[in-house]
Amino acid sequence: MSENKIKHIETPEVSVIVPVYNAAQYLRECIESIINQTLKDIEIIFVDDGSTDESVSILKEYENKDSRISVVYQKHANAGAARNKGLSIASGEYLSFLDADDFFDSSMLEKAYLKARKENAEIVVYRSDAFNTESNSYSELSFSVSKKYMPESTAFAGTDITRDFFSAFVGWTWDKLFLHEYVKANGLHFQEQRTTNDLLFTYMALASAKRITIMDDIFAHHRIRIPTSLEATREKSYICFYQALLALRDCLKDRNLYERFEQDYINYSLRFSLENLNAMHGQTRPLLYKKLKTEWFKELGITGQSSNKFYRRKELLQYILIMLIPNSSFEGFLIKKLKI
Repeated sequence: MSENKIKHIETPEVSVIVPVYNAAQYLRECIESIINQTLKDIEIIFVDDGSTDESVSILKEYENKDSRISVVYQKHANAGAARNKGLSIASGEYLSFLDADDFFDSSMLEKAYLKARKENAEIVVYRSDAFNTESNSYSELSFSVSKKYMPESTAFAGTDITRDFFSAFVGWTWDKLFLHEYVKANGLHFQEQRTTNDLLFTYMALASAKRITIMDDIFAHHRIRIPTSLEATREKSYICFYQALLALRDCLKDRNLYERFEQDYINYSLRFSLENLNAMHGQTRPLLYKKLKTEWFKELGITGQSSNKFYRRKELLQYILIMLIPNSSFEGFLIKKLKI
């Protein structure tokens, strides 16, 4: 053990949970950005999800250097299961869920934690940008925090957002800090599926929260243009976004929130479905097109809604192309979509 090994914290201010699966190429940069946080009172839980590359040896190396780091191992079960495992052993006052191929501003946890304590917040949301691995350049993800939908107060409830709630934030966790007791009290968990496993956790946390606060600082750097990433191989698990939307609706109903967010949910379901359709490649795209047209739009409650229920004309027109043009083929949809 290194003589410079950092002392373990008994009751950390923040628990950082990071699922790892074959992330060796970028893992060191991620780890360095976490262990060098200006907030030192943290525990760092890496959950290796059955990696077959050098990730395990890298994790062991850092675990031997820094006693704040714990490495947990599981058979490959995807990031949702890994996050749940990390959540089950976390002991921090607040929780941060990060991704192993991203990296973070060194002051992120300290500033977010201090903001959370100042505002007595259950959730802190901050800004992020995208780091393009091909061009080595950054671009702001301005849509990840859309303040135009939010109240002007420094802390507000999810239900204080009166229109288009699901456009105010994005359903990922790595640009947010969560109060641990709040997460436990609400029984929040991640879906154990290949992709879109954090949507349910994130939106249920936000919808139920009484005190959300926003920071304008860009703290998280999300790596894009990785050919092997889940984001780039979404067609292998195209059903996951649909399962996430169904689970979200069920949870909203269970907590008597669905009626409050119904119109927002329907609009979000349409937008997210179209985003996934437009992002698909190969034979998966026409397959998803058929599923949406014949089954999923109806199940999500989109079918049969009057046109004034939809917030964005472009999304409505794409939906009409799919559903209402007689015998419209997938190829015809693509041609007509270009004219919208």
